[in-house]
Amino acid sequence: MDEIKRILATFQKKTIGLSELEGIMKPFFHTYEEFSQLVLLFEEAGILVMVKSKGRTTRTPALAFQYRIQKSLLVSDYHKELQHYRGVLHPSINLDEYYQKDPSVWKQDLTFINKIHQYLQQNAFPIEQVPAPERSYELVGDEKWIVEKGGKEMLERIGLFGLLQIIPVSEPLMFAINPQKLNDKTQFHLIVENKTTYQGLLPALVETAFSTLIYGSGKAVIKSIEQFSMQYPIAANHLFFYFGDVDREGISIWHSLTKRQLAILALPFYQACLQKEAATGKEYQLERREAQDEFLRFFTNEEQNHISSILDNGKYYPQEILKTKELQQIWRESNWTNLICKS
Repeated sequence: MDEIKRILATFQKKTIGLSELEGIMKPFFHTYEEFSQLVLLFEEAGILVMVKSKGRTTRTPALAFQYRIQKSLLVSDYHKELQHYRGVLHPSINLDEYYQKDPSVWKQDLTFINKIHQYLQQNAFPIEQVPAPERSYELVGDEKWIVEKGGKEMLERIGLFGLLQIIPVSEPLMFAINPQKLNDKTQFHLIVENKTTYQGLLPALVETAFSTLIYGSGKAVIKSIEQFSMQYPIAANHLFFYFGDVDREGISIWHSLTKRQLAILALPFYQACLQKEAATGKEYQLERREAQDEFLRFFTNEEQNHISSILDNGKYYPQEILKTKELQQIWRESNWTNLICKS
């Protein structure tokens, strides 16, 4: 029953047809009689309400062809459970985010939340930082939990990741430093997706307003950016810019990165790409609508239409479409401060 309630609570529509209901309940019955008894129990509880205009079947017992799901009744039990745990768990464990989550997330996390509770009952918050696997084993008895099994995301959900002094485990961030900018109160950092672009820009670094040039190495930067503050422990207002391929994968990398670390699109590079003839061969890439919409909003309407058109036709702009001299000139001569104001 609880599993069926969970499925109904997260069903995308407010109403459900009898055939859909049968599909959901199939693992829980063997005969029509068992199925009908399950449905009628949910009717009696007021969780399933017949849509009268659709009528009922002629079988015995008769079931409605369509039901309205009273999700408020399903969610209320879930919320009562959260309220109960708020009263018994360590006060530092924040459950607010679970009120907006699928109840299955709560069920999945609860075992680990109880382990975190027991740890906090027995220990003060740690003072010294240790690598994630060490802290992971200390908290839940599984060294892989934080990095590989969703532990980091769960600790963030309950508001504790930043308090547990965890050193993230990821590949080191690769970057070059402009020593002339180390003392600036506001510092610019350029992340580029590909190695060729990194190598092309590197000789011009000391001639720019930027403190570092960061090699993103494709998707690797999404994790390795966590290392920045430890590898570059300089107190300043750090502003990050990003330049990647104009294809669905490159856009997705930027979108995932900027959720962890705000990264302004390095528009002068992108706009220079748009002046070139697009390459072909990315028809296989999947559309990621949210990422693409976020990416496009930084461009003019004309540029948006152009980018959408090339992506829809399986075309793209690799970073390498810009030659070394052109890359360096754009980096040296663009007004990056003005770009921040527009973002």
